Amino acid sequence: MTSTLPIIDLRRAADPTTAEEFRTALREATIEVGFFYLIGHGISEERMAGMFDISRRFFALPQAEKESLAMLESPAFHGWTRLGGELTQDKVDWREQIDIGPERPQGTATADEPWRVLDGPNLWPAGLPELRYATEAWIRDLTAVGRRLLQQWALALGQEPDVFDAAFGEAPSPLLKLVRYPAVENPDPAGDQGVGAHKDPGVLTLLLLEEGSTGLQVAHNGGWIEADPVPGAFVVNIGEMLEIATDGLLRATDHRVLSPPAGTERISIPFFLNPALDKQLPVLDLPDDLAARARGVSQDERNVLHATFGANMLKARLRAHPDVAARHHPQLV
Repeated sequence: MTSTLPIIDLRRAADPTTAEEFRTALREATIEVGFFYLIGHGISEERMAGMFDISRRFFALPQAEKESLAMLESPAFHGWTRLGGELTQDKVDWREQIDIGPERPQGTATADEPWRVLDGPNLWPAGLPELRYATEAWIRDLTAVGRRLLQQWALALGQEPDVFDAAFGEAPSPLLKLVRYPAVENPDPAGDQGVGAHKDPGVLTLLLLEEGSTGLQVAHNGGWIEADPVPGAFVVNIGEMLEIATDGLLRATDHRVLSPPAGTERISIPFFLNPALDKQLPVLDLPDDLAARARGVSQDERNVLHATFGANMLKARLRAHPDVAARHHPQLV
């Protein structure tokens, strides 16, 4: 059984002498585990440190200011979530966070496209104007890294490098979270669930972990791999959209976060690369040797996968934030 995640160096993709080896490693990591560490991505450790700094400054804002940014006020599910304000598998997650998406006018649900409600403005703190500039730059730069990875996956799966481009269109829907996991001094009601076991609904995730932190675990072969941070690396995992596109050859993997030890806290910064709300990734015509390894798309009653990204994301949002759903979208629950 694998006990650690693979480490993959994106610089090898640009070298003709190592590009094919890189693509094989990328493909196999996401067939076998669904997670890996990415280095050589071009994001400096100074930039990473800056993101942790701005995150800590946000969480240190007065409680009243954070409450003024509450997701409960956002039909688009943007904004700040208090400790214990999110659910995974119907259990309380013990973390606070802010969700930041593309800056757009508030969308309206229609019978055919209820997910249009996921478009909307962000909620920005007046006491920390730097947050907007830092996070929008981070979204831009990590989108570029994610798109480079998608081109390499396409080649590794026997496709043209631009095979996924049309799904992103002119209005992709990336999402950035800044997350603080405090220790649980009193285990009620949260126990040690920083965030419960789940799969990501989009295409891929680039997760920045704080050095020295622990708690991220990846499901594999009936057990859990401890995914502790590697200096200068992102933890990357595929989402449900890539599973659908490859008929389960690449499979989205359950992962969870345990609360940190007493007296400590943990900052993590996940970025989710997502297509446009109304788009689907193409279902790929895989080469015969890869098609033979495809396992089919995983489905269960607790988590039905939808090919259109907006439908898949709306499912996840309504389930994770029932208070927002009840206030703004009772007709969708």
